[in-house]
Amino acid sequence: MTPASSPAPGRLDVALEGHVVRVRIVNPARYNAMSLAMWEELARVLREAGNRDDARAIVLAGDGDRAFVSGADISEFGAQRKDPAQIARYDAAVAGAMRALSACPLPVIAAIRGICMGGGMALALACDLRYCSQGSRFRMPAGRLGLGYAMEGLKRMRDMLGAARTADLFMTARTLDGIEAARIGLVHEVYAEEEFDQAVARRIGEVAGNAPLTLRAAKMALRHLAGEPSAPTAEAVDEAVRACFLSQDYQEGQLAFREKRPPVFTGS
Repeated sequence: MTPASSPAPGRLDVALEGHVVRVRIVNPARYNAMSLAMWEELARVLREAGNRDDARAIVLAGDGDRAFVSGADISEFGAQRKDPAQIARYDAAVAGAMRALSACPLPVIAAIRGICMGGGMALALACDLRYCSQGSRFRMPAGRLGLGYAMEGLKRMRDMLGAARTADLFMTARTLDGIEAARIGLVHEVYAEEEFDQAVARRIGEVAGNAPLTLRAAKMALRHLAGEPSAPTAEAVDEAVRACFLSQDYQEGQLAFREKRPPVFTGS
């Protein structure tokens, strides 16, 4: 008898479409679960994308319609997360990916369809904007798996949703649909399945069409106000704000307003 083959390993597909870097999480056999290698690769991809002069936004999405990210790839835990050194490496890889999402100078948008659970929820919450379909399913199942959840991730969820909702999601491990996710602020907007692609594309276009220096300064300020450990200083934020007023884009914005036309920003 021929032994059953193992599922193909997961990967990240990265493509530049116009001014948008699209990062697709591909692990369909495991509902796009994130392996250790994928966590480490995501941090690298985000750093590279953030340094591109031709990029205005990053979109994070799962492969297909069944899942955004179902969480960490539990099938790896026996080999990759069984002793203190391995646990430390795994946790550092996850934290590194989350910090790369937050520290990326470009706006990062999560386009969520299907399952978004555990590490998938953490990924989504580390993005700047989150949109989902009505049929999406959100869950924080740590309590059903017996694993410890890092304080940094809990703090991010608390800052986004409040302590009461964070306690609810962790302690009940219940599942939310897209409508409830929008109601509690887990996502910014929810769309019907048949409208999702077009509606999210419209939001992505709006973000990518705005002045890059303005969005960069705003993201820096939000990180500073959130008190992130590696957040920009107040002086760095002030300098980024001043750079906006000295930019060609500031002149273009005023001219476009007077001429009643859409502005064409260059990021300079």
